[in-house]
Amino acid sequence: MASLQLTTTLMGIGLAALILYLIRRDHLYVMHGLFWVFVASAAAFLGVWPGLIDKLAGLAGISYPPALLLLLACIVLLVKALHSDMVNTRIERDVRRLNQRLALLQADIEAQRAVAEPSTSSEHRSV
Repeated sequence: MASLQLTTTLMGIGLAALILYLIRRDHLYVMHGLFWVFVASAAAFLGVWPGLIDKLAGLAGISYPPALLLLLACIVLLVKALHSDMVNTRIERDVRRLNQRLALLQADIEAQRAVAEPSTSSEHRSV
């Protein structure tokens, strides 16, 4: 049992180190990285105290403690997926608005060029 405890703890610490490395190299946004560091810390914490999940399952009335762990993991991943969809929706909305603004600015520039061109072309004809 001690080797499982050590393995789980090292995996949690290793995952936290990997996440911090990815944040430092700017491969992962800080807010997303903090979520994953929290998940890795929870894994390391449960690795250090494996009896904690048994106690929590007993308090929740769940007779098979690993089922509680899987349920919590599913809930956390579901919340993370929902949050990611919300962020993607906001980004897509912002990109759409920026594209509309860009189109308006390009139309203004073309309109200004159309107004300016006849005056410059008439100047060249009179010379």
